[in-house]
Amino acid sequence: MMQVTIDVSMYPNREEFIPPIDGFIERINQFDQLKISTFPTSTVVQGEYDHAMQAVQKTIADCYKEFNMAVYVMKVIPGYKALK
Repeated sequence: MMQVTIDVSMYPNREEFIPPIDGFIERINQFDQLKISTFPTSTVVQGEYDHAMQAVQKTIADCYKEFNMAVYVMKVIPGYKALK
């Protein structure tokens, strides 16, 4: 089972940018079997590759439906565990 670390930064295309970022963080933290840490500039998601990628994909889609446009910058690092 391959592990992955995904570093996600969200840049909402709106003046009130904090609610969409908080919404992303709240949603991604609902997924089980993932290690998640939020830092001032990004959220790190770590876990089994397929599960982690699907969680990030679903979270982005759900945030788009609620908050509309945002730019996501992601680093996907297969086989690496950034979080202890």
